[in-house]
Amino acid sequence: MLSFLAKKTTKNYLRGFSTNIISEQVLQRTIQRCSERNIVIPTYDEMFNPQLIPNDIKNDLSNIGLWDINPRNLFRVTWKNEPTEFGGGFGGANYIEIPKELSGVDARIIVLLGKYLPTGSHKVGASFGPIVEKLVRGGFDPTTQKALWPSTGNYCRGGAFNSELLGCKSLAVMPEGMSQERFDWLESIGSEIYRTKSTESNIKEIFTKMHQLEKEMGDSLVVLNQFTEFANPMWHYAVTGRTMEELYNQLATPRSNFKGLFLNQGSGGTLGSSMYLHQKFPNMKTACGEALQCPTLLENGYGKHRIEGIGDTYVPWILNMKDMDLLVGIDDQDCVDLLRLFNEKPGQEFLLKKGVEKSLVDRLSVFGISSIGNLLGAIKFAKYYEMKKDDFIFTVATDSAALYQSRLQSFNQKLGGYTQENAISHYYGSLMKQNIQYMQELSYYEKKRCHHLKYFTWVEQEGKSVKELDQQWDDDYYWTERMEEYKNLNHLIRSFNQRSKDLKKSFSIPKYSYKENEAAFH
Repeated sequence: MLSFLAKKTTKNYLRGFSTNIISEQVLQRTIQRCSERNIVIPTYDEMFNPQLIPNDIKNDLSNIGLWDINPRNLFRVTWKNEPTEFGGGFGGANYIEIPKELSGVDARIIVLLGKYLPTGSHKVGASFGPIVEKLVRGGFDPTTQKALWPSTGNYCRGGAFNSELLGCKSLAVMPEGMSQERFDWLESIGSEIYRTKSTESNIKEIFTKMHQLEKEMGDSLVVLNQFTEFANPMWHYAVTGRTMEELYNQLATPRSNFKGLFLNQGSGGTLGSSMYLHQKFPNMKTACGEALQCPTLLENGYGKHRIEGIGDTYVPWILNMKDMDLLVGIDDQDCVDLLRLFNEKPGQEFLLKKGVEKSLVDRLSVFGISSIGNLLGAIKFAKYYEMKKDDFIFTVATDSAALYQSRLQSFNQKLGGYTQENAISHYYGSLMKQNIQYMQELSYYEKKRCHHLKYFTWVEQEGKSVKELDQQWDDDYYWTERMEEYKNLNHLIRSFNQRSKDLKKSFSIPKYSYKENEAAFH
C-alpha cells in the first residue's frame, strides 16, 4: 500500500501546494542575494541527517554560536545539534527519557528537546518550511518584500531568525500577554513587532492585525501564517517524524512497542510528524492535547489559559483530524506549578528525595510551560491505555524554562518564595495526581465533528473554500501528497544552491561579512 501511495503522491504532486517556479525573475534576484551573502540552504534530508552536510559548512560552524545571526546556522535547524552554545557539531537526537519516579507510569516516555535548536525552540524548523518553500520557487523577493509572522510567540521568533539568516526583513504579530523574553529577543535582532491587545486564546485579534497590515503594505508583504502553511507540518513530517522513528529503533528491544505520540495541538505543525509515524507504526495512537481552560476540541469550548503556544478556540487549517485518536485536556495550573517545581531549588531538592537522579533534576530546565503540558499529556496518555514498561510514547519539549524566567520571577513576587511545602503540594497535586479525566477517544464521527469546526474560522472568516475543506476529509491522498512535497523541495533547494554557487563563480562576488554588515539585516 505504501509503495502505491508514494507513486500516487509523486504523480499528482501538483494537487498539493505547487513546487512549480512562480517567478523566474524573482528567483534570479533571490539567487543573487544568496550569492552575495554566501547563503546555502539545507535540504530536508540534511536537517534529518546532518552527516550529509558538506564538510566545509561543518568547519564554518565550528566558529559560530548556536544563536548567531549567520546563515550557516540554517544547517542547525535539526534535532541533532551538539548541546553546546558555541561551535558545536552534530550527533544523535537530543532527548531525555522520563523515569517512573517523575512520571508515575511504567511506559517509556521519550522527549525530544527543542532547547538545542537555534532560538531555543523547534519553531525555527516550523518557520523554515514556509519561507524556504517560497524563496526557492521565486514566490518571495527578499530585495523588496518583508515576511510577516503571525504567532503567539516562538513561531515569530523562529521566523524572524530564519528571515535574518536568509537576508529577509521581518515583521512579528503577537499578543501582548506573552512572556517578555519573546519580545526582548525579537527587538534585539531588529524585527518589527506589532502587539495585539489579547492573550494566548485570542487568535482572531492576530488575524485582524495581519489583514490590516496586508491591506496597508500590499505586495511588499508576504504573510507566512503557521496555521495555514502546509510547509509547517511538512517540516515535522520530514524531520521530526523520521527522527522519532530513528531514535525508537535505537532504543527499542525485541519486546518494545511504539505505542503512541502525544503533542498539544498548537498550530498543528508538530502533529505533522504523526502522519509519517502512522505509516511506519500503523497500530500506534496519536493523542492531541489542549488547555483544559479552553476545551475547543473536547467541548467546542473557549476561554483564557496560561500554556503559552499551544493554541485554542480554533482548529488549524493544516491539522489532519483524521490522524488524531485521542483528545486530552491539560490543566494550565499544573503546568505553572511544575515550572516552579522543576526550576526552584526547594523543588529540585524534593525531587532528589523522591529518587529522581541528580543528572535528570539538573536538566529539568529544558521544559518550558508548553513542554510541561506535553509531558503531562504523555502521562495521561500512558494511564489511559494502561501502558507497560515495553511501551514507548514520544513527545517534544518545544522550548525551555530559559524563555520563562520573567514568569518565574512574577510567580515569586505574587505568591512568595518557593518552599518545600510548595514542592510537596506540586509533586503530588500537579504531577502524580494525573488521571484519565478530560480525555476522549475519538470515533470516526467525533473526528469529523472536530474537522467541521474549521469551517467557522477558515471558511467564514478567512476565505478558505468549502470544497477544499471537504477535500481534506474525503480525499485519501490530500494530506500525504502535501507532506511528501519535501522530496520535491529537496531537488529545488539543491538546484537553487547550485545556481547561487555558479553565479558567484561567474562574477567573483566578494565574501559577505556578517559582522561588518549586520545593519543590513535590519
